[in-house]
Amino acid sequence: MIRILKYSFFDLMRGRWSYIYAAFYFILGYALLFLNNDVSKAVITLLNVIISLTPLIGVIFGVMYYYNSRDFTELLLAQPIKRTDIFLGQYLGLSLSLSLSLAAGLGIPFIVYGLFQSPAIFDFLSLLFTGALLTFIFVALGYNIALSFEDKIRGFGLAILTWLFLTIIYDGLFLISMMIFRDYPLDKFALGAAMFNPIDLSRILILLKLDISALLGYTGAVFEKFFGTNLGMTCALGLLSLWVILPVMRIIYKSGRKDF
Repeated sequence: MIRILKYSFFDLMRGRWSYIYAAFYFILGYALLFLNNDVSKAVITLLNVIISLTPLIGVIFGVMYYYNSRDFTELLLAQPIKRTDIFLGQYLGLSLSLSLSLAAGLGIPFIVYGLFQSPAIFDFLSLLFTGALLTFIFVALGYNIALSFEDKIRGFGLAILTWLFLTIIYDGLFLISMMIFRDYPLDKFALGAAMFNPIDLSRILILLKLDISALLGYTGAVFEKFFGTNLGMTCALGLLSLWVILPVMRIIYKSGRKDF
């Protein structure tokens, strides 16, 4: 598995898409620092970009890499190599390469600007950690989609729909529910709804870390009361870890029974 991981990782890092991905974040980071002239403000501005764009890139790359490497994967399957080693190696190689591109693209301009002398360094590292975690989550979701559908068009379509649902539609349904049942106590409902969406959960954790949860109003106070505690933070990180573990377990299950 380590050999397949290393091959996938270096193969992707040599590809142009990794450079384009890193260059995009490099230009974005430099532009935000130039416009805001402050590391803390630039980190806050990056929040919505990371939360929205990283999942999209992860799920699209997960689907695309599986379909594009299908012939190579079938060649590996003909060798005396465990299926688990093949698919986990490819998944980890892709996730690590995207996470490294994200970290390098954003890290270079911020370091040059004086990140290590800024009090916002821990906020920036939290943002990078969340972006990497979302990458691992959505690459796993993309791989699951590709393993379930042979047709590339259906696979890409479902990948886009998955990202759209978790990023926009889910929040819309959540807000509609809050409006319809506004006369009832919705504290537990709000907490539960946020926990079942990795994007919302990541956004809340970063907002609390940046100490700007007041932007969420009453809901922000509820989130801060729970997620601001050690128990709440542990639950949140545990749920985000489950969002990685469960799709990876399905990759192992699905690939072990799939007829290639």
